[in-house]
Amino acid sequence: MARTVTPLTDSRCDAARPRDKDFKLSDGSGLFLLVKANGSKVWRFKFKRPDGREALATFGTYPATGLKAARTKRAEALELLAKGTDPIEHERQKVIEAAQSSGNTFKAVALEWHASMAGKWSKGHAARVMSESEADLFPMLGHRLVAEIKTKDLLAALKLVEKRGALDLAGRLRQRVVGIMRTGVQRNMIDYNPALDLLGGTAAPKTRHRPALSLERLPELLQRIEADTGRPLTRLAVQLTLQVFIRSSELRFARWDEIDFGRSMWVIPGERKPIEGVKHSHRGAKMGTPHMVPLSRQALATLEAIKPLTGRFDLVFAGDHHHWKPLSENTVNKSLRRMGYDTKADVCGHGFRTMACSALVESGLWSRDAVERQMSHQERNGVRAAYIHKAEHLEERRLMMTWWADYLDANRQRHVTPYEFAHRGKSASNVVELRA
Repeated sequence: MARTVTPLTDSRCDAARPRDKDFKLSDGSGLFLLVKANGSKVWRFKFKRPDGREALATFGTYPATGLKAARTKRAEALELLAKGTDPIEHERQKVIEAAQSSGNTFKAVALEWHASMAGKWSKGHAARVMSESEADLFPMLGHRLVAEIKTKDLLAALKLVEKRGALDLAGRLRQRVVGIMRTGVQRNMIDYNPALDLLGGTAAPKTRHRPALSLERLPELLQRIEADTGRPLTRLAVQLTLQVFIRSSELRFARWDEIDFGRSMWVIPGERKPIEGVKHSHRGAKMGTPHMVPLSRQALATLEAIKPLTGRFDLVFAGDHHHWKPLSENTVNKSLRRMGYDTKADVCGHGFRTMACSALVESGLWSRDAVERQMSHQERNGVRAAYIHKAEHLEERRLMMTWWADYLDANRQRHVTPYEFAHRGKSASNVVELRA
């Protein structure tokens, strides 16, 4: 037979005095007043969760929360349980929703951080950052209060990305989380950035080098390009890629109006007008700023050979079936495979950049800044970048691109090392005198 419980009264609650140990004063239906040994009095509600587990909820302290208020909370909890809802989880969700409206959650701070950074990024990069955050950060962290997030919580989200093998993405997300939590510090939500301790918490991706031929094999490559039996435009695309060593998207989406034949200059814009139905067609120079490519007489000759094929269209490398669409992104590599190369082990289109960079450096003729600028690499040193970001080294780069094209010609029959080609004697036409 169940024990009869006499409901509490305010006077009984007031009169309750602490003892050596905590004790309870029951009001029935799971509600009781816990009188602690230190003198404090706390309303507790004992219940079974919808899944059958026992649980305890706290309704506040007495007398701040009176008997009537405690009973009202019990009634609300019993009503939720009747509907199959856990009262504790319900309250937690209410706190989360309140936090979301106040802007103190990880997602709210992440959105603020993203808005502050978007002006420095291209539209495509900003969209990608948001998409990756929504997919891999917000599901686990978005609803959490920034003040409650620990390093282990951030690491748990990154570990899920690492687990599926996306190590590069995990590294990018770690860097972004540092920025997001730094915003929390700056807004006085937290005193310390817990993301600073994430370094080394996930596996580092293996450095992947794009395959490139040794310069000794240049004669072989040049002869195979010349003998290629594929589509003429494809052969010319491979030839131009080697001559100007730009990135695949920079080449594929090239427009004729970017090329100034009079100045022997190709200016690749930071962003191009998108082509409907063509993914990533808005891409221009990778760094998002115009990239100048001085054109050697050999590169100009290649473009002149392309003109009869596509000069009436907007795109330099118009597709086979639709002139408003570019060649496939696999065109150059497919051509190299037809020539007998393994594009995963021997050489790929991107590997031409490695070969050109190696030759330019090994020649000993060109400054590091000029080579890096022509490779369209971004200066990693922030202080140095502040001083050289406007330096184009254009005249040196004109000479350099001509030297590279001449070097390719010199290797058509037999291999000549870059240093040998650059230092044959002061009277040689391929030696460039640079100012000290």
